[in-house]
Formats: sequence, C-alpha cells, structure tokens
Amino acid sequence: MIKNYIQIARLDHWFKNVFMLPGIIMGLYYSNLRLENTSVMILISGIFATCLIASANYVINEWLDVESDKYHPIKKNRAAVKSKLKPGIIYTEYALIALAGLTISYFISIRFLLTEFFLLIMGLLYNVNPIRTKDKPYLDVLSESINNPIRFTLGWFLTGITLIPPSSILVAYWMGGAFLMATKRLAEYRFLGDSKVAASYRKSFSFYNEKKLIISIVFYALCSSFFLAIFLIKHRIELLLSFPFFALLFAWYLHIGFEDNSIVQTPEKLYTKKGFIAYIFFLFILIIVLFKIDIPTLRWFLKNY
Repeated sequence: MIKNYIQIARLDHWFKNVFMLPGIIMGLYYSNLRLENTSVMILISGIFATCLIASANYVINEWLDVESDKYHPIKKNRAAVKSKLKPGIIYTEYALIALAGLTISYFISIRFLLTEFFLLIMGLLYNVNPIRTKDKPYLDVLSESINNPIRFTLGWFLTGITLIPPSSILVAYWMGGAFLMATKRLAEYRFLGDSKVAASYRKSFSFYNEKKLIISIVFYALCSSFFLAIFLIKHRIELLLSFPFFALLFAWYLHIGFEDNSIVQTPEKLYTKKGFIAYIFFLFILIIVLFKIDIPTLRWFLKNY
C-alpha cells in the first residue's frame, strides 16, 4: 500500500526539473555571480522544493485520471487504477508534499515561493473540475507547457536575482514546451489508433486528429523560434549562431514523435535515445561557449541592418 502511494508521486519524473537549469545559468550570467557553498545549498534546496511541488501535482493528476486511464493500454496498469487507494490518504499526501515544497521555498525567497505557488495552482487548474484545462483542446497543451517558463523562472530566482526574466525567453520557453507537449499528444493519438478509444482516454482527443495536431506543432515551433531569435539578437548576438542547432533539435524531436510507439509519450525515458541526449549536451556546451566568447563581426551586421 505504501509503495502505491509513493508511485503516484512519480519520483522518476523529477528529471523534468532540468528545465530549471537554463534559468539558473541565465540568472548567474545576468547577475555576474559565482557559485559558492551557500549558493549551492540554496540551489539544491530550491530544486528539491520544485520536485516536491511537481510530485504534489502528479499525485492529484493520477488520482483524478483514474477513470480515463483505464482506456489506455499502458496507463491502466498504474497504481491508482489497479489498487484501491483511499481518497483521504491521497489528499493528505498531496497537502503534505505541497506544504513541504512551499515551506522550503519560503526560506529561499518570497519571489521563489510565489513562483512555486503558481506552479502548484497550474497543477490544480490543469487537473481539477470545473476548469480542468486538460480536457480542453489547445488549452490542455498551453496550460501544461506553461510549467516550462515557470521552472525557468524558479531557476532564475534561485541565483538571487530580483529582476523578472526577459519576456522573450519566457515566451520562447513556453512555446517550446507547447511544441514538446503537442508532439506527445500526436504520439499518443497515433499509438492508441482508434479515435473513440483516444477520446475515452483523453477528452481533448474528441476534437484533435493528426492533421490538427501537426498544424499546432508547426505553430508552436514557429512561435518558439521567433521569440528565441528576438532574445538571442537582443541580449547576446553570439547566441544567434546556435539557432540552426535549435532548429535541428525541434526537427529531430518531431521525427522521434512519428516513430511507432514513440518514446515521447513517456519523456522520462527519453534517455534511451542516446544520440539525441548526446546532441542536447553538445547544444548545451555550445551555448556556454557562445556566452564566453565575443564575435565583433556579428555586431557589425546589426549596425548595418
């Protein structure tokens, strides 16, 4: 029984908080700070607090999805579906995990606490009726992917910086997350095969089809690229050299999404795509290098533009 209650907190999904890392790097860059022993402890505490808030959202998500998960050939084996879990324990678990995350956040900073609270609220809006954005087409993707810029902002505030992150990078991050989420929807829809079964599993699938999902994927990718380019040009022109590599990242991920029984349905297992993971590390190192080096020629192009 205890194991089942632990499983619904989805500790294996904590890796998704890696989306905090760019926020941490950008915050350190803009504040000209260096990591010290104290700041490292703050980073660890902040990341752990975010993991707890995410787990609270997962608990309520898995519990409220019990009926619909029965129609999914894999998710029907989840602990919440197969086991007779008690509602009282579920809601107590949710409250305790959320409270622990918020308490840790309080001792980091008020800005960090408010951002964590926003992440918690978005989990409720996504999962709980009468709003339950999860069931509404397009809004399901946009409301879940907004967790990406929230995580970016959490990483940003962990560095001690008090300014709000540039809006261009937040929107780019949001639309990039929407691209990932819409690709996941496409992979799920293709995997389920039957439109009626898909609609029983996820209500938004009663509206979606492959064509609509692909069009939305292209839209999110274009929006993310547009705002990413604005950020790169405005804040550090050298980073513009990474843009083609970001484009390849989008294309590669979409290619993976079209595979049979695509791994993007369960992003926590994306590590099995070793070539793709290696490419992400390469892109990460490239960005670090472009932050460090100056290329005056690129500024010449801006002046003449």
